[in-house]
Amino acid sequence: MTLTALLLFASTLAAVAALPGPSIAALVARVVARGPREVLPFLAAMWIGEAIWISCTVWGLTALATSFQAAFTALKWAGVAYLLWLAVKMWRAPVTVDDGALPERARPSRMFMAGLAVTLGNPKIMVFYLALVPTLIDLTHVGVGGWAALTGTAMAVLAVVDLTWVLLATRARGLLRSPKAMRTANRCGAGVMAGAAGLIAVR
Repeated sequence: MTLTALLLFASTLAAVAALPGPSIAALVARVVARGPREVLPFLAAMWIGEAIWISCTVWGLTALATSFQAAFTALKWAGVAYLLWLAVKMWRAPVTVDDGALPERARPSRMFMAGLAVTLGNPKIMVFYLALVPTLIDLTHVGVGGWAALTGTAMAVLAVVDLTWVLLATRARGLLRSPKAMRTANRCGAGVMAGAAGLIAVR
């Protein structure tokens, strides 16, 4: 695994990851509605899901992934259902301006499973790893060290991109102080979350 190959992979992944697809839309909507704490399990699951796709790509498991298409389809619809459920909860969320009151938190396990389902069932991610990455890197010469280098590079790139989105969403949330603004944010977040679910569903 050469440095040039890693840089090519990192730059391409950064460009793809920065595009606001369903995963980023769900992430930003949740941060705006409930704050950054809740999304940590969601983020971790997203990164683990990407590592799984890297492993499938490097170890030649594309055929295996194809044979388990039904399982990935089930994950996709589970992710869609959960995002829609979150959208309904956001839409109906009570409005408060008490800075000392912590918002109601979703269970970390549920947020983790939602992140995993969204990542493993996202066609954009599948296409990137199973179709595009093999054209960027000669996988026939990638061993355990190369797999570790690719995974580490991906985690670093994704951490920078995703945490930047979280930071921007957190700053936007900090501007929301009035009940009207908070209600608008909740309902916009619900709309974005539902839209993310719709994007995943139709692909």
